[in-house]
Amino acid sequence: MAAETNTPPSDFVIPDALPVLPLRDAVVLPLTMVPLAVGQPQSIRLVDDVMRGNRLLALVAQRDAKVESAKPEDLHRLGTAGVIHQFMRVPDGSVRIMVQGIERIRLTDFVSTDPYLVGRVEVAHDQAPGATEVDALRRAVLDIFRRLVEASPELPDELAVAADNVPDPLRVAYFVASVVPLDAAARQQILEMDAVGDKLRRLVDLLQRELAVRELGRKITSETEERLSKKQREYYLREQLRSIQRELGEEEDSNTEVAELRRRLEEAGLPEEARREADRELGRLGSLPPASPEHGMIVTYLDWMATLPWNKLTGGTIDMARARQVLDEDHYDLEKIKDRILEYLAVKKLREERA
Repeated sequence: MAAETNTPPSDFVIPDALPVLPLRDAVVLPLTMVPLAVGQPQSIRLVDDVMRGNRLLALVAQRDAKVESAKPEDLHRLGTAGVIHQFMRVPDGSVRIMVQGIERIRLTDFVSTDPYLVGRVEVAHDQAPGATEVDALRRAVLDIFRRLVEASPELPDELAVAADNVPDPLRVAYFVASVVPLDAAARQQILEMDAVGDKLRRLVDLLQRELAVRELGRKITSETEERLSKKQREYYLREQLRSIQRELGEEEDSNTEVAELRRRLEEAGLPEEARREADRELGRLGSLPPASPEHGMIVTYLDWMATLPWNKLTGGTIDMARARQVLDEDHYDLEKIKDRILEYLAVKKLREERA
């Protein structure tokens, strides 16, 4: 993880030309320490040569992280001059380095592309801030950063303490931007802003958005855990209820009742849609205790379904007068519905007579 360094930029003199190390999906900011993995052959040779010299190099982000061998046109023009503090070669042939960002630099030209990129550079000084506004922005950044650290288990509390102890607004901007989970594009945007106030203002926006995402994620996690806890409680209670039913001998009675209803429904020859509904209710019935009010309602409903004459035909002709009499005796009002039924019967009778 990146961390602030107390080494001032003035300790280093930036030469007119520097070897350029292209960075894929990473941005090194001034005044920070960042670990980097180097795997491209030309980049490894660059690091080897730099380690034999003054250890200074230009750290410049690629415009497209998918490009493996970056050319001058693949790089941003604004980067960071850095110095290598630690170097380690690993068994797979790649190297690991710890670099310290020193100053913002601008690539003005390339003096060499083989065996690696060497660019002509000039220091791009950050604009001096206006005291009052920038101090207010610095405090806003620190406040949101503190809340973000509290909401992020992967960010140690010491980071908030370290940021609070940094008085310089520029150092605060670079330090916070280097440790919070920002993508390379956001860090590059902060690097390219000349005014310190603009860097802090942009950082406030990014931190607020990240904090909102974290808080929403925490809320979703809490609600999910609450739902799972509720389901677990229901499961344990249901198991306890089944145990009690077994002790009282009610479980066997309930299973027998469900089996009997299932047998009767199978014999009734229900059509497919009615059968699906009956199976759904049988499943509900099996999970309910006999003392439940719903238990009795479902039993009555399924019993009614089992007694309906699904496959029995009466035959004979349709008696319209008798049909009207039955509808009036069994159903009060509902005239529109009864008229619709009678219309259906009349059409059916007419078809039978014509046949």
